[in-house]
Amino acid sequence: MGEVWIRTIHNSLVRADKVTEIASTRGSLHEDQGYALKVIVDGKAHVVIDDAGLPGSLAERLEFARHLEDALLLALDEAKMAEASMVVAFEPETDRWAFAAAAELTGGLSR
Repeated sequence: MGEVWIRTIHNSLVRADKVTEIASTRGSLHEDQGYALKVIVDGKAHVVIDDAGLPGSLAERLEFARHLEDALLLALDEAKMAEASMVVAFEPETDRWAFAAAAELTGGLSR
């Protein structure tokens, strides 16, 4: 089985097996609305989702963020079953987690 990576909002990758915590916070990084979802690796937070536009009450926004935390855990479990190394990334257009083989992401690079 290959490695599993998580893409952050800054297009960096963190190894899923190094994640010690998945956490969401009220408000985005820049506004008091929405939410932010982070993974913690070696005590450092890596933002995976930063959504300032999510409407609703604080309780509704946090419930949605918890739903996405659970969905991330399921996506990571599914990605671990793949033979190849996989990258898990959030697709804001669909509010879903998507997979891509790491080799597909690097296939267009010239050497």
